[in-house]
Amino acid sequence: MPELPEVETVRRGLEKLIVGGQITQVHLLYPKLINGDSQAFITGVTNASFTAIDRRGKYLLLRLSNGHTIVSHLRMEGQYSVESIETRPYKHTEIIFELLDQRRVFYNDTRRFGRMTLTNTHFEINDVPSLAKLGPEPTEKDLALDYMVDIFSRSKKPVKSFLLDQNQIAGIGNIYADEVLWQSKIHPETPTKTLTVRELSLLRENIIAEMKRAIAHHGTTVHSFSNVFGEVGQFQNELQAYGRVGQPCLRCGTTMVKIKVGQRGTTFCPACQMTHDRRIDEINRTN
Repeated sequence: MPELPEVETVRRGLEKLIVGGQITQVHLLYPKLINGDSQAFITGVTNASFTAIDRRGKYLLLRLSNGHTIVSHLRMEGQYSVESIETRPYKHTEIIFELLDQRRVFYNDTRRFGRMTLTNTHFEINDVPSLAKLGPEPTEKDLALDYMVDIFSRSKKPVKSFLLDQNQIAGIGNIYADEVLWQSKIHPETPTKTLTVRELSLLRENIIAEMKRAIAHHGTTVHSFSNVFGEVGQFQNELQAYGRVGQPCLRCGTTMVKIKVGQRGTTFCPACQMTHDRRIDEINRTN
């Protein structure tokens, strides 16, 4: 599933390519893509222009000149592409926005899990409740240490599962959760409430830095992610934990292992990322 860096990469591409473009016609090839009345969706976007492309967590917010917003979630394998007017739909094209300047915006989705919702820009939180529940963005400005200390202290969940909860921190998925936990030397099954302020401070720093680095590398392509220019991401070449099961830890050389945490595949170093009990033993030993 595209995570925050991948969605941000798509946002930046769409911003360059379609802002200012006027929608003259809509071809809806897969009606289930639309949450709500599909005809109302088509009517609500036709003749409007794209004025901005925003993002919240893993959601794209395509702002329109008529006061509406298309809220788009890519889910597992959703992709946008901008094509010439002559380009015919691909096998998995679900919707086509024809623009006045003789271009077409395709949304393609091989898994067909992605969804779009048309909202009133001023009331989108009411129309898409999941937006209202999202936690802060993983940025220096929005993700405060005091906030993390508070919310982490309230949960007994394994920290890996907690990081994947979009209502706590927006945008972190399986790839980047593995990465930041490895960087912070935190075992993925550590009970969230047992993390110290010092550990949370380091985790926060790594979350913020990792998102910046991944965006700078245009996201991670593991299976099929590509941006609106058809280019794959480059951050898969920088991964330090995710996908490295059976390989030596880049920090200590111990073989990386994979387990399931909350039904999600999780790769970590059993030496560097100590369990909670081992961590307590180490603290007691040093004291």
